[in-house]
Amino acid sequence: MTPPLSSQSLEPLVLPAQPPAFGHQMKEYFHFDPEYVNLNHGSFGSLPRPVSAWCSALSDKIEMNPDLFMRVTYQSMLVTVREKIASFIGVSDVDEVVIVPNASHGINTVLKNFIWEAGDVIVTCNTTYGSISRTVQYISDVPPHPERALFTILFPTTKEDIISRWRDDLRSVRERAGKNAKIVAVIDAIVSNPGTLLPWEDMTDICREFDVWSVVDAAHAIGQQLGIKLDEAKPDFWISNCHKWLFAKRSAAVLYVPKRNQHIVVSSFPTSTFYISPKDRTGPNFVKQFEWNGTIDWAPYLSVSAALDFRKWLGGESAINEYCHNLAIEGGKALAKVLNTKVMDEDGQFTAHMVNVVMPLPGHIKPTLELDLMMKNKLLVKHNAFAATYYHNGMWWTRCSAQIWNEVGDFQKLGTALLTLCREIEEEYRDN
Repeated sequence: MTPPLSSQSLEPLVLPAQPPAFGHQMKEYFHFDPEYVNLNHGSFGSLPRPVSAWCSALSDKIEMNPDLFMRVTYQSMLVTVREKIASFIGVSDVDEVVIVPNASHGINTVLKNFIWEAGDVIVTCNTTYGSISRTVQYISDVPPHPERALFTILFPTTKEDIISRWRDDLRSVRERAGKNAKIVAVIDAIVSNPGTLLPWEDMTDICREFDVWSVVDAAHAIGQQLGIKLDEAKPDFWISNCHKWLFAKRSAAVLYVPKRNQHIVVSSFPTSTFYISPKDRTGPNFVKQFEWNGTIDWAPYLSVSAALDFRKWLGGESAINEYCHNLAIEGGKALAKVLNTKVMDEDGQFTAHMVNVVMPLPGHIKPTLELDLMMKNKLLVKHNAFAATYYHNGMWWTRCSAQIWNEVGDFQKLGTALLTLCREIEEEYRDN
């Protein structure tokens, strides 16, 4: 007899005794078209079959008695997920982490909870993710119109240059804004495009030097950056997607707000039925608001537990990181050789599991929505392959994700497709 849902905890993931070797043998554990060359895991993540099956089984249990699950059962399961993910990112207090739909949602929650005043400043980068950049622009567009300041990073570069200029930039912003102005800096842990690992811990330290709030957009970090320890790094806010590199079901993200800063995030988004006005609070109200702020499918949030089990079965974080990082380095070299170009990060200091390679496309061809759509269609429909393409610092680049199912040959196949694509685009735009 099946026990009632209220007495059930998160089920462990059922897996064979041993995983296959990393590389193409691992493809059987994912849902891919066998011929698809997937070098764009970073955009949306890729759900392993065992985690997918786990989610389907959980969904079936939820539908046995939706009221019981939604009103009673899910809460203890969600606490378990929060405990596991807090440990994974080096947070000792589980009540400093909650689960939200995605990184953009979490960052919007933080930025739109600040009480902005005239003269305040929000610092972003030219590489800040599109929706986050637009969020900051929106906040600046409405009263009281906090200023938007831009920090420029142009690759190739060095970590030393970024750190030095970041300190100079924040010093300048603080001197200009004055000691009483609120300054908030949005920092990428791993930039989306270019796919580069930034020295975000150092940049966070520098924020403290100048009394600047740090909001770390770590959308790509969890599952890609090894050894995250937020208790030590001490960002003011930190948000990372679990459905990208961690292998959870789309979509789920972790929002870290240390207790010293929870007075800033007064309300969840959307505002929860458990919201209490600050003037009426007699205790904490942060975690409770994120336990329920509207009906959702709980399977993605709870799948974080199954994803962590899957990663442990694969051999753990060090094994995954070593394979994917080394493949990014070697795959990038192989792709650059096919394209007769170069990688962005020649010494690997900015490379985690994504590698950026110059495309043989003239820099005078500028990005447009029409060209972006053309590239996507040709790669996906004609070549059944994909990696992100983008324009940066006067050149065209491709950003390739190295994952446990990839091999160097995938980068070479993509290179052949990109050569054809670039020739066709150059011909199309020859007279432009």
